Amino acid sequence: MFLQALRRRNPGLIQTAVSLHQAGAIPPACYVIDLDAVEENARLIATEAARLGLEVFAMTKQMGRSPAFIEAARRGGIDAGVAVDMDCAWALKRGGMRLGHVGHLVQVPRHEADEAAEMEPENWTVFERSKAVEAAGAARRLGREQPLLARITNAEDTFYPGHAGGFPAHDVVQLADELDGLDGGRFAGVTTFPALLYEEERRAVRPTPNLATLERAAERLRSTGRADVAVNAPGTTSASVLALLASAGATQVEPGHGLTGTCPQHLSDDEPELPAVLYVSEISHHHAGRAYCYGGGLYVDPVFGPYPLRALVAPGPDVADAVEVGAEIPPAGAIDYHGMLEQPDGADLPTGASVVFGFRIQAFFARCPVVGVGGIRRGAPAVISEP
Repeated sequence: MFLQALRRRNPGLIQTAVSLHQAGAIPPACYVIDLDAVEENARLIATEAARLGLEVFAMTKQMGRSPAFIEAARRGGIDAGVAVDMDCAWALKRGGMRLGHVGHLVQVPRHEADEAAEMEPENWTVFERSKAVEAAGAARRLGREQPLLARITNAEDTFYPGHAGGFPAHDVVQLADELDGLDGGRFAGVTTFPALLYEEERRAVRPTPNLATLERAAERLRSTGRADVAVNAPGTTSASVLALLASAGATQVEPGHGLTGTCPQHLSDDEPELPAVLYVSEISHHHAGRAYCYGGGLYVDPVFGPYPLRALVAPGPDVADAVEVGAEIPPAGAIDYHGMLEQPDGADLPTGASVVFGFRIQAFFARCPVVGVGGIRRGAPAVISEP
């Protein structure tokens, strides 16, 4: 889906990936990140967030928690991150980022609470009281008081499969008092996911019912005298949607794919962020009139419905000689050992040719390396981080 956006807006990344692959500088079947573009995207988001008074926590799991990716986001002005799980938390700390948020989307496991507390997270999300007790107890043992965000939900709210959980939103005032009563914990605010979703029919980002649930809960809390309520509203986050979130009362935002220009809205050239990531592979063999390329990272984040997949095949180091072809990847129930490429009449798809895909990736879910490159716009492309 993002191959055309890459070809229009960041062709240098395609050329760099192909040249480096053909030279043997990067392996086939890897994600390639344009670190300079990530830095600039982070700067765009950080600047707009500062204008609106929003805190920004970077999501890094979609780039495989790459240290080079984390550093690029830091250079762009985002110095805190959100940990979707404990693997993210460890990566953020190793990368020198403040741990802005932990426990959302995945709750901290019981026997890792002490380790999470030692990282001094600025916010810790809990879905139920027992998890709040664990977080507060871990903080108490370190002599800390842990700010807790409560995931809340109404019957109308929407969740991705496997993401559901949270306290009833209508009990939020009582809940806040209960969390304040925990030794080692205090209520800090509310959160949900997703607060925004892309509507393909309208080609626009729209609030989910979850965002209204947050807004109403924050108003109820403030009506009781709570003046400082954090409203954490992640999902489909890029610079262009920050004003919408701020107008709904959000105080914290968490860009992930916004940092690589691969939110659904980035199919439009009107968005300021550049597409900054691709998957590069290599033709390994042929069978029954099709070319096969190495897999391992061909998991396409299903934010869109099914759509025809395309790939760019370059027999040599010059993308000008490349041909765009139809592609097929194994279904979700199969292992993606290979992708399969259509062989157009008259087109040469030789073994060893570079294959470039552009889709919305989730590198932490894949079994392929992540490579950072830089210097593309300076005319001096180079590998910055090895796989």
